[in-house]
Amino acid sequence: MQLLKTAFHPAVSPEDITLASEYTLIERHAARGIVMKGEDILLLYTERYHDYSLPGGGIDEGEDEIEGLVRELAEETGAQGIRNVRPFARYDEYRPWYKQDADIIHMISHCYFCDIDDELGNTAFEAHEINNGMIPRWMNIHEAIAHNEDVIAHSEKKGLSIERETFILKILAKRLIEAD
Repeated sequence: MQLLKTAFHPAVSPEDITLASEYTLIERHAARGIVMKGEDILLLYTERYHDYSLPGGGIDEGEDEIEGLVRELAEETGAQGIRNVRPFARYDEYRPWYKQDADIIHMISHCYFCDIDDELGNTAFEAHEINNGMIPRWMNIHEAIAHNEDVIAHSEKKGLSIERETFILKILAKRLIEAD
């Protein structure tokens, strides 16, 4: 899978990654779904951060990337009939970790195109997703990018993933324009 970018959160430098004796680093793999209908894309709106992101999340132990993708899409959006899964690209990032087991997380996001049935079913959000006000929403990709860019420029409470999400959305939008 093509690597789009390796990003470093401002609190984590590339030098920090080489200082294994000073910092504990964990690696986590995630699967993210790209479901599009023309210029509309299925995204998650998060009220807490006022941003849009691709549905997806951590791959559980014993799952492969596709199984994780299907589970996450179904849980977060109610997607049904998930099919025609095809790889898009990978996005790597290093950022501070908030749990006791490590200082830095290396998040590896595997992104896949896929098709779903027209009608969404019920979601099965985790407690923190409910508390953050996550809602699946079809959104024009250009409007989602503009919205996220405004949040990046003007919000103090932006989430850690908005840079990744906006970067990926811009690449997808560019592909749409090139396809026309």
